[in-house]
Amino acid sequence: MIKRLLALDGVLVICHFRDDGELLEGYGLLDEAMMRRLAKFAHDYKRMVQGNTDQFSMFTQLPGWAPPGGWIVRGDKQTVCSVGNLVCFIENTEASLNEVMRELREAERY
Repeated sequence: MIKRLLALDGVLVICHFRDDGELLEGYGLLDEAMMRRLAKFAHDYKRMVQGNTDQFSMFTQLPGWAPPGGWIVRGDKQTVCSVGNLVCFIENTEASLNEVMRELREAERY
């Protein structure tokens, strides 16, 4: 199911990881060792974002911040984005970030 995200322009890698950060499946231009590192990074970053949004919600008493819907780390040439336990590595000049995030949200439901 997640392999279809590679058909989107600019998507270089898509990975699905378990709740403990272990790689379940990965497709794309990186070797398996790099996909495992990407999955671990995504897991750790997801936990950090969840902690920050939980604290923000608790201290401000404003609704709608938790749970986070996903996260994006954008660099000059590439971006890593994640929703749930899915993470994508994309090329900035070729990918539509809105389209990738929309498809990640859809794929995460399955």
